Amino acid sequence: MVLESAENLIMDYNKVQETVPRHLPKKVAIWDETMRDGEQTPGTFLTVDEKVELSKLLDEIGVKVIVPSYPAVSESEKSILKALSRENLVNARIAATARPVRTDIDACLDCDVEEIPIFMSTSRILLEYSIRKTVEEATEMLVDAVTYARDHGVIVDFVAEDATRAYFDELMKICEAAVSAGSDKIALADTLGIMRPTSMKYLVARIRDELESRFNRKIPLSVHCHNDFGLATANTLAGVEEGVIYPHTCVNGYGERGGNAPFEEVVVSLELLYKVDTGIKLDRIYEVSQAFERTFGLPLSAHKPLVGDNSFRHESGIHVYALLRNKQTYEPFPPELIGRQTEMFLGKKSGKHVVNYLLQSEGMDVSDDQLKEIVNELKKRQETQSKEILRSRFMDVKQKMRTLHTGIFKSEFLEIVRKVTEKT
Repeated sequence: MVLESAENLIMDYNKVQETVPRHLPKKVAIWDETMRDGEQTPGTFLTVDEKVELSKLLDEIGVKVIVPSYPAVSESEKSILKALSRENLVNARIAATARPVRTDIDACLDCDVEEIPIFMSTSRILLEYSIRKTVEEATEMLVDAVTYARDHGVIVDFVAEDATRAYFDELMKICEAAVSAGSDKIALADTLGIMRPTSMKYLVARIRDELESRFNRKIPLSVHCHNDFGLATANTLAGVEEGVIYPHTCVNGYGERGGNAPFEEVVVSLELLYKVDTGIKLDRIYEVSQAFERTFGLPLSAHKPLVGDNSFRHESGIHVYALLRNKQTYEPFPPELIGRQTEMFLGKKSGKHVVNYLLQSEGMDVSDDQLKEIVNELKKRQETQSKEILRSRFMDVKQKMRTLHTGIFKSEFLEIVRKVTEKT
């Protein structure tokens, strides 16, 4: 394969000065939520040992903030944080989430965490139906919680749940109160994933400017984006374009409903498309993705960007012909950068170039007539395979996968109910 650069043949519009965001930071710190928000993927459960090992892996590759659990939930969640506090991580701070109540904060403090992100609803609908508080009551509760946590010497953040559906003046009032009480960072959560990138840029910029104006300093911002409309990565990048320096991610995009902003997509996009330093070891991206896929037990789509099986796999003869001459023709970057490799896939659309390449890689040499016959045989074999049988097998596998999860089935739930009620 020809590996020399073809920069003079490529127009990169990302380098056009008019397209470079004015508030783009030079560096960001990746804040990972895979083992908290990602574990909220229906049917997923991680053990203490699994969370410790995955946290150590994230620390090794350069993640700066790891949120592995919500300690107020159970003693097992607290044990995870206590175990991690003994690991002496090098790059990452371990954070534990809390509601704006002192008992939640005490649970975090008991685990010796360095950082406590306090989350609270900010939209009217969640204030009404989730925590049953007015804006004034919620703000008062938040101020007490932030002050209490801050007085215990930890870093405190405020995560504005459902910020993207909150009325701006009310959201601003809550955020301002949080900063005044001692919150170090403000995280804007697109809890239902309903923002467009342009809308996200607008909200982040306005919050950024209002906070800077009121406090006469820059307040570190985060965004926490869900993927209900498939826009989590785009919205996270939009936030970074307006100065966000703590983007929240989940490896492989795991999370409830449509998931969260995928770690690998956010990191690689920032590094390669924006030239923003994430501090992440890119060559271990694929390794991390596979480790989480195995542990979560949730297979990725073959078409998952960057880490899916097909991401660097080529079959089309036209594509392969150009690719063999210069990989920049049909690959946006060398797959080795993230621990992947180019793969040539044989099938109906394969041509003589990929066949010849694969033969040469095996040290085999054939005549032109033999090459032509091999190509024809390949095409014929795929065309004669029963597509209906293959499709049926694929759908059978998908159906079986729907029944494979670590949650509680309805039948098991009813069995537990009967067991308990029969005692009385």
